[in-house]
Amino acid sequence: MKISKRFFVVVLSISILSSKMEVKAEEIKKGLQEKNKSEYHILVDITEFKLYLINKNTAKVEKIYPIAGGKPTTPSPYGTWKIVYKAENWGAGFGTRWMALNVPWGKYGIHGTNKPLTISNPDSLGCIRMFNKDIQELYGYVRSGTVVVIYGGPYNLSWNKFRNLKPGDRGADVLEVQRTLQEKGYYLGKLDGVYGENMKSEVIKFKKDNKLKFTHDIDEEVYNSLGMKPFE
Repeated sequence: MKISKRFFVVVLSISILSSKMEVKAEEIKKGLQEKNKSEYHILVDITEFKLYLINKNTAKVEKIYPIAGGKPTTPSPYGTWKIVYKAENWGAGFGTRWMALNVPWGKYGIHGTNKPLTISNPDSLGCIRMFNKDIQELYGYVRSGTVVVIYGGPYNLSWNKFRNLKPGDRGADVLEVQRTLQEKGYYLGKLDGVYGENMKSEVIKFKKDNKLKFTHDIDEEVYNSLGMKPFE
């Protein structure tokens, strides 16, 4: 049978259109799945070493997972953040999943671990560690853009004591000092949680005005003068 060129073009066009429709249907399906993933918030309580998956429409806790938080010298990034990207098998020591947070002073995220005995302890460099089976399950629930709140008391501390801060230190406690200095009319720089040069000069000015000993350290004397108490 002789097939006309026109007939062949029509059949090819139908085939291409059918393929495009299948791809579009798959994209819509994935889009709906991603939309469903956005219906959650995450609360990490460092004092309890627990991560709570919360349905943001009903405010109900749907999952609770044990976690490991930061050491006293390398605290977790307390505050409200968002997941900015997700990855599988991100790197050695990070378990089977990685979810990065938009913390301005360093690279922090929620990830698995090859050290399961550290879970329920303050053992990390600041990241939130989970059992690999748990992070894989959580990974399926949430997407980029999910809000993550990391909590640990009114000033976001795991222990009833502030760190002795030195220039170059980073963290939520540095951020709280910046905010408190700003409220008192001293620090006008960026609230980034980094004890940099601008902050250092403002700390010295604050100490001079309040007749405190001349060092660059932010210690108990400074915290008391600022009116900051670890737990209230």
